[in-house]
Amino acid sequence: MHVRILLLLASLLLPGTLRAEAMPAEKAGFASRLTIYLAKGPADACGPGCDRWIAIEGEIDREAALRIRRFLAAVKDLQRPIYLHSPGGNVEQSYAIARLLRSRKAIARVGRTIATACAAGTQGDAACLKLNASGEVEAELTTNRAMCNSACAYLFLGAASREVAPDATLAVHNSKLVLAFDGRPDPAAVAEYRRRRLLAADRDRAAFIAAMGIGRELDSLIRTVKFESLHVLTRSELHGFGIDTRPLAETNWSLEKEARPFVRKIATAKKANGSAFRTMELRLSCESSKGAPLTFAAEVDETATGKSTILITADADKEKTAGGSPLRTGKHEVWRSNIDPDMVKAILASRSLHVRESTPIADDKTDIMTFELDLAGLPSQWARLKASCALPTPGPTSSWPTLPGKAAPWQAAHWPESPWTPAPQLTVSTNPRPAPLP
Repeated sequence: MHVRILLLLASLLLPGTLRAEAMPAEKAGFASRLTIYLAKGPADACGPGCDRWIAIEGEIDREAALRIRRFLAAVKDLQRPIYLHSPGGNVEQSYAIARLLRSRKAIARVGRTIATACAAGTQGDAACLKLNASGEVEAELTTNRAMCNSACAYLFLGAASREVAPDATLAVHNSKLVLAFDGRPDPAAVAEYRRRRLLAADRDRAAFIAAMGIGRELDSLIRTVKFESLHVLTRSELHGFGIDTRPLAETNWSLEKEARPFVRKIATAKKANGSAFRTMELRLSCESSKGAPLTFAAEVDETATGKSTILITADADKEKTAGGSPLRTGKHEVWRSNIDPDMVKAILASRSLHVRESTPIADDKTDIMTFELDLAGLPSQWARLKASCALPTPGPTSSWPTLPGKAAPWQAAHWPESPWTPAPQLTVSTNPRPAPLP
């Protein structure tokens, strides 16, 4: 009997028994197996001069690594970025895919690919997946509500270049060992096997994270997060662990079709005097006889002793400027003004927008923060905005900036309430299904 148990337990060492996956609420709408395909979008869809990318989406299944390897072997363009959107899945397969990405020096980002030919809400159904497998598909790309959670986070670590946009999430938690047996093995033997297997899994994870050049603090954090929960990594954690080390992370420009539509960019910038990050947002709204409303909002600098001032210029015409002192609204400060058509033209003709913020601090000193926001993709979104502005407004406009308790695109279940605040730990529960025996 003991021999049979030991043989059965040994068979469970094969891939498929160690899971790190999201709960059903997070997995809704995802394909049950990892899919990979080529996508093409508008100019600058995936960054300056980039309109083609590779999409990897769905649950990470037990044969995923082999499919990904075969697909990437046929893709000779090593600079084409890879966008990941997955709730997690098989840990060993994630490690294998991560090492494959490392060997290619891959560029990986967290983002959702939306195939143009697929109806809304059907991106993960069989018909859409079949279409995606037919070749390069026309698509749009968004980081809004994109996720790379659980085992997907390990896969993401394999890339040589890693980017997580301010409105996307990278979440981690401890793995769960799921066992399935024929008959009734000795409970003591099962418990001992489980203990040994989980210890081995912890060692494997620590070694993998170290091999990817990531700080060991990430492994320490993962050990504290139960499988039934998810911890969304904050911007400071992403930077401190060495996952996304950019001092400034920003979204692409996107059109928001509200009652009064606008285009916007969200960015998060590292403060010069520490490890903390500050989130901000820039909006351009419909033009009127008074000009085009330009709005800048940011988290308040708690060290400020007086009003800050901002100065905004575009590199195509630095003589054209906008700015002033923002008004404080709770924990945010908001500046808004109408800019003239010449300033709009200068912005649309530029590659970057320069922002300079001066903040009085203690001892009569002034903290000066400067950064540049990428304007790639704004002209096409501005054209879409102008078309939307010509349509009748269906109802009242929403308040801005987003206030706690008011629904926003990132406020769906299990998502951070707002890009202005650190992402909370997500806690959900389920009854995980047993993994099939090999």
